[in-house]
Amino acid sequence: MRFATIGAVALGLSVLSPAALDDPSPAASLDAAQGAPRLKTRWADAVAPENVHREYPRPQMTREHWLCLNGAWQFAEAQAGDEPPVGKHLPQIILVPFPPESLLSGVSRPVERAWYRRTFEVPKGLAWKDNRVLLNFEAVDWEATVFVNGRKVGEHRGGYDPFTFDITDALRPTGPQELIVGVYDPGDAGDQPRGKQVRKPEGIWYTPTTGIWSTVWLEPVPAMHITGLRIRTDCGKGTVHVTATTAGTDEDSWVHVVVTVPGRTVGHMRGKPNEEIHIRVENARRWSPESPYLHSLRVSVGRGALPHDAVESYFGMREVAIGPDEEGVTRILLNGKPYFQMGPLDQGFWPDGLYTAPSDEGLRYDVEMTKKLGFNMTRKHVKVEPRRWYYWADKLGLLVWQDMPSGSNTTPESRKQFEHELTRMIETHRNSPAIITWVVFNEGWGQHDTERLTQYVKQLDPTRLVSNASGWTDQNCGDILDFHAYPAPVAPQPSATRAAVVGEFGGLGLAVAGHRWREQHWGYQGVSDGDELTMQYELLLRQIHEQKERPGISAAVYTQLTDVELECNGLLTYDREIVKGDLERIAAANRGDFSRAARLEAVVAAADSAAGATWAYTFEKPTGGDWLKPDFDDSGWKRGPAGFGTRGTPGGRIGTEWSAAEIWLRREFELPAEAAANRAALRLWAHHDEDAEVYINGAPAAKLTGYTTAYRVFPIAAEALPRLKSGRNVLAVHCRQTTGGQYIDAGLVRISLPQAP
Repeated sequence: MRFATIGAVALGLSVLSPAALDDPSPAASLDAAQGAPRLKTRWADAVAPENVHREYPRPQMTREHWLCLNGAWQFAEAQAGDEPPVGKHLPQIILVPFPPESLLSGVSRPVERAWYRRTFEVPKGLAWKDNRVLLNFEAVDWEATVFVNGRKVGEHRGGYDPFTFDITDALRPTGPQELIVGVYDPGDAGDQPRGKQVRKPEGIWYTPTTGIWSTVWLEPVPAMHITGLRIRTDCGKGTVHVTATTAGTDEDSWVHVVVTVPGRTVGHMRGKPNEEIHIRVENARRWSPESPYLHSLRVSVGRGALPHDAVESYFGMREVAIGPDEEGVTRILLNGKPYFQMGPLDQGFWPDGLYTAPSDEGLRYDVEMTKKLGFNMTRKHVKVEPRRWYYWADKLGLLVWQDMPSGSNTTPESRKQFEHELTRMIETHRNSPAIITWVVFNEGWGQHDTERLTQYVKQLDPTRLVSNASGWTDQNCGDILDFHAYPAPVAPQPSATRAAVVGEFGGLGLAVAGHRWREQHWGYQGVSDGDELTMQYELLLRQIHEQKERPGISAAVYTQLTDVELECNGLLTYDREIVKGDLERIAAANRGDFSRAARLEAVVAAADSAAGATWAYTFEKPTGGDWLKPDFDDSGWKRGPAGFGTRGTPGGRIGTEWSAAEIWLRREFELPAEAAANRAALRLWAHHDEDAEVYINGAPAAKLTGYTTAYRVFPIAAEALPRLKSGRNVLAVHCRQTTGGQYIDAGLVRISLPQAP
């Protein structure tokens, strides 16, 4: 199969210019980083200090006047206890907002402590005259201490939430202003929320991010100004409720909220600062992935007849809840109706920027591709994105399950910090209509005090669903019961009060040469090429849509959207250049449409077929190697119906109990002449727990390692495929068991691939 290529990979990167700095040093090439991975996205070539992330970073509270401070900064590693380098030139250049570990930063090496330095001038326009000047950081991982003209203006802890300092009193009357930021991030040596960042990346653990990794900017505000907005909607009443938090207001101050759609005003109301204002919206349209309609907001604050400050915003009119469907099965409801959600696990990593997308176009692309792949939801996995990403999810229509980034949480101090950052995540992103679920813990990673924290999140934001733990460590609280299983999904049973979801499954691994992070790579379940990936994906999605009906799951999350570093489980390569499978067939499967899917026909029935099968078996090791040959006399072996194993093993269809350490199986079967003539269409159909070897007419046909949780297709080895012949054949299997459940069964299926349109 040919892979779908999405644009050409650009070669080479822009050279950093120190033009914004007061003490220029030689320009640093982004390609000069020693030992840096060379994998880049198509947006990398366009990255330059003068254009890097120039979009206004706070889409739900925008102001007309602002100054972006992204670009070339001076940079140096630091030691604990160092004094800030006030008035001192730093030896390196870094491209903000890319973390120093990333290729696009121009540094491309891990650091723990560092200094950033640059100068800026406050614009001379009327908007900046006699106003307060706010310095905003969209995200710094993990600790930041900020100095302006040698004066400490503030410090912040938290790797994922934006923060602001009023720097007005530290500014000089005119001329260059010096800005210094000290950062510290202990990575996984610390106990702070960090998601999948580790100092020694491997497997599902990735390169860390230190320091500034999202936009830095200035904005002028009057003494009386808006500091934040809280927006909630009531679809039933067609109302929006807005609270404007403010600074510099008094009892005579007012807040005015205006709701507009293109060409007209559809609602307005005046109220008080820091109090909820209720606005009836004329002919309010609801937001959904199919129709992501956004209403515009303008919020102003003032006194008397004069407004002092105004911001632009938006909202989506939607509601999410848990409730019964027509058959009484508890479902997730969107806008009052059951709404099945299918999404990928989205890790939010980039090969050239790590935590930081190379551009806003890149952020938008990931949302657009998620939708093109037929998904209507995504699970943002143990990472919080900059607010621009949620804007694209809001605007383009993609539901979001938002994980709290995990930490070890081993001490009272770290648990307090975890709760603080959990609170900040919700407060920062609660206005996004795309987000419908908060996930407190991923599996048991740092899990503690689960019931209290789940209830706390529900009280903090009663408008959304709360999952106490995605996968395996459920504590019987919250709105959702979530199972993880690889590769095949295992569905939990919904209860009267909680919906059931498959929070992770899949992990079909395929590394594409020229588009991988390293030669070393891994996946949960390897596939040989894009055709096999597509076929296996369709088989998994058939199970998901069966589980949608019974037991009645409400959502499923496939691992994953893109490869990440050594992990090649993505539907897309890490550089976003290749869709590994057939995009249209994958999208159709996600929607539950299998009209163009590969079809499987049982040729040699396994236990999951109504026809069933009987095997000869023994728990004693046969002497010699003749047992797998067609002419071996197995009359002394026992006979039993497939499959073989212990009850309770996921996906097993127990016909004969097998609890010993090993089992040897033989079975004769008749292969129709038509199937023998078209051997290339035949595949092994097996479910194994644990390792197994399969032979056809004495030739090795497959070596199955690990375990599965359901029946799946395996290719037949080239050595064994020609041995299949019309008439009598012998299938022989050896399986071993060490721990947990156990199961073995096998048959043959014929694959019919869809005809090209």
